[in-house]
Amino acid sequence: MTGRPSSMCGLTLIEMLVAIGVCGVLAAIAISSFRSYAVKGKIATAESDIMAIATAIGQYTTLNGGPPPDLATVNFDKLLDPWGNPYVYQSFTGLNGKGKMRKDKSLNPINTQYDLYSMGADGQSKMPLTAPESKDDVILAYDGNYIGLASDF
Repeated sequence: MTGRPSSMCGLTLIEMLVAIGVCGVLAAIAISSFRSYAVKGKIATAESDIMAIATAIGQYTTLNGGPPPDLATVNFDKLLDPWGNPYVYQSFTGLNGKGKMRKDKSLNPINTQYDLYSMGADGQSKMPLTAPESKDDVILAYDGNYIGLASDF
C-alpha cells in the first residue's frame, strides 16, 4: 500500500480553506445574480401596473372626453408599486403652462394629457428625468408609446 495510512485520511487545513473559498465565491455570484433578477422583476411589475392604469385612463378618456382627475376615479388609487409607494398621476386638464409636467433631457414634456409613473426603488422623484432622484423611476412617456426606466428613456 502506498499513500497515507488509514489513520491519516482526511483533508488538510489548506484543502478545507480552498473549498470554503470556492463556496464563498460561488455564493457571492449567486446572490448578486438573484438580486439582479429581483430588481428586473420589480421593474417589470411596475411596467405592467402602469400599462393597466394607462388602459383604464384611456377607457375613461374615451367615455368622458378627457383624462380622469385622479387615480381614484379609475379605481387604482390604492395600488402600490413593487417598492411600496403609490403610483404618481397628474392630469394636465386645467394646467396653466408646462411647469408641472415631467420633462426629458431637452426639457420638453414627455406626455400631452397626463403623467403617470412609479418613483422607483428610492421612493424619490423630480420633474426633469435627468435628476438623480428620477433615474430609477418607471415612467409612461410619449403618451403610452414608452413604458420603462427613466434612465433608459
